[in-house]
Amino acid sequence: MIISDISVRRPVFATVISLLILAFGVLSFRDLPLREYPDINSPVVSVSTVYRGASAQVIETRITQVLEDQISGIEGVNSISSSSSDGRSRISVEFKIDRDIDEASNDVRDKVARIVGSLPNEVDPPQVSKSDSGSFPIMWLSLTSETMNRMELTDYAERYLVDQFTSIDGVANIRSNGSGRYAMRIWIDRTALAARGLTVNDVESALRRQNIELPAGRIDSHEREFTVRLQRAYTSREDFEQLVIARGNDAHLVRLGEVAHVAVGSTSYRAEFRGNTEPNVGLGIVKQSTANTLDVLRATNARALAINQGLPEGMKLFPSSDASVYIESAISAVYRTLAITLLLVSLVIYMFLGTVRAMIIPAVTIPVCLISSFIGLAIFGYSVNLITLLGLVLAIGLVVDDSIVVLENVMRRIEEGEPPLLAAVNGSRQVAFAVIATTVVLIAVFVPITFLGGNIGVIFAELAVTIGTAVIFSSVLALSLTTMLCSKMLSEYAHESFLTRKVDDFFHWLQRGYHQTLGFLLPRPIVMGLVVVLLSMGTYGLFTVLPSTYAPEEDQGSFMAMMSSPEGASYEFMQKQLKPVEDHMMQLVESDDVQRLLLFVPSLGGSRFGEQCGCAGDYAALV
Repeated sequence: MIISDISVRRPVFATVISLLILAFGVLSFRDLPLREYPDINSPVVSVSTVYRGASAQVIETRITQVLEDQISGIEGVNSISSSSSDGRSRISVEFKIDRDIDEASNDVRDKVARIVGSLPNEVDPPQVSKSDSGSFPIMWLSLTSETMNRMELTDYAERYLVDQFTSIDGVANIRSNGSGRYAMRIWIDRTALAARGLTVNDVESALRRQNIELPAGRIDSHEREFTVRLQRAYTSREDFEQLVIARGNDAHLVRLGEVAHVAVGSTSYRAEFRGNTEPNVGLGIVKQSTANTLDVLRATNARALAINQGLPEGMKLFPSSDASVYIESAISAVYRTLAITLLLVSLVIYMFLGTVRAMIIPAVTIPVCLISSFIGLAIFGYSVNLITLLGLVLAIGLVVDDSIVVLENVMRRIEEGEPPLLAAVNGSRQVAFAVIATTVVLIAVFVPITFLGGNIGVIFAELAVTIGTAVIFSSVLALSLTTMLCSKMLSEYAHESFLTRKVDDFFHWLQRGYHQTLGFLLPRPIVMGLVVVLLSMGTYGLFTVLPSTYAPEEDQGSFMAMMSSPEGASYEFMQKQLKPVEDHMMQLVESDDVQRLLLFVPSLGGSRFGEQCGCAGDYAALV
């Protein structure tokens, strides 16, 4: 074999090949994104429409149903779900997993554009957005204060905190939860308005017409020039109260303060977010799709710790949910399994070959093959996750086979009297075709898996690519690095160790028992047939009895509870019903069984928090 001959004659060549494979594998691992599982979420396109002041029933009949009927004919739609609440409609269109998200969103936009003219005139244009697994927060931070209210907390977070977290490498954006932004709220006195012959539309028109700031040109002179600005923006409650709505018959200027009560308040009083019964403002960290999850989470925790030192007195920022704790423990467990597996494989090799030198040769090729599998993951655009790491664990037993085949044949020729250098050349030539054939067979097993469709195909495709890449590089290393190491490290005088003699004795005993068993069963085929039938029936019985799930159940130390209010229930009614539930669950916090209890009360018919965390309903508690 050419590559094995060159490796023996030019050992530096074999070493450089191995180092190049190792270097490319390390670089690929560094750039690969890290996830808990492969990205198996189906493409989802959402359509959000705002119709202020409309009831949920009007939203359902005039907007949601109209849009659903138009969208339902798009190709590749898997399911359509919608929610209609007071003033808002939201439709989520889930496509088949093989549907391109960009093409799907363009199809939805085309369909929505055709029906916009049929919607009420006061409706805001529908917003079409793409959603994927990377658009959900990987971490929630809670901001609390002993002296500030919800609006002040929100204002502080948006002024001083959001930009600091957005600047972290790998962070796409920050989502706020339970926030109460400042707003000028105008409470109309309908009696005063009717007495002056005015309507709400008159008030709205006056606000739109006068609360503006426009450029008014420039004044030039011989030596100086001035920019003219029309500043009509109202910034305080007093300014809004003095806003002129109309002129009465007696030339009296009707001002907003005469027909309405103006006050500074929150944009919404129909939402609340609490942590351990305390009002909180939540900041959700959304990572970039290609970013390393653990790196982003670690950097966020470090930034939050640094920010805490400069916060005003009584204010505190801390993580409410941190996915890095579970991901780190799961990934660390897999890495420990890899180390244990590598150790056991090396021990087994030593037990059968009997020398430390012979054990080192295949043990060196194992980590190189495993690291090289990251090259395949990078080429196909996959990620490092529990599935690909599981593939590495399974691949250890496969990648070591090629090296052992070459090593054992070389050792056999050395025992027959050939020098190590000549035995390495002849031994590798003799089994080269077998090594290549074994690799081709294994690749033929895993290649069809990459063509599976659906979520199962996505999961096992990464597993197949991981094992397939490691197997391909194992054959290259077996014919290059292993052959070169055999010519340099093996000795003509190998002494059998005590452990090897005991292993040989055990297998001689096992061989004798196997021969005796065959001698008993061969004349009695009916007995053997009954044993096979009984084993088959037992296997089938266990298969039908064992429970089946899509994925194993995992305990990540958190759970979510949801409560839905009766149709037509008010926000105050929902708060009243949730209070005893929250008080009862707080007993778990007080007994140190639960670390953190988060509660969110949205407006009727769903919440923004529910959309972000993947839940729905009028109450969500995350522990």
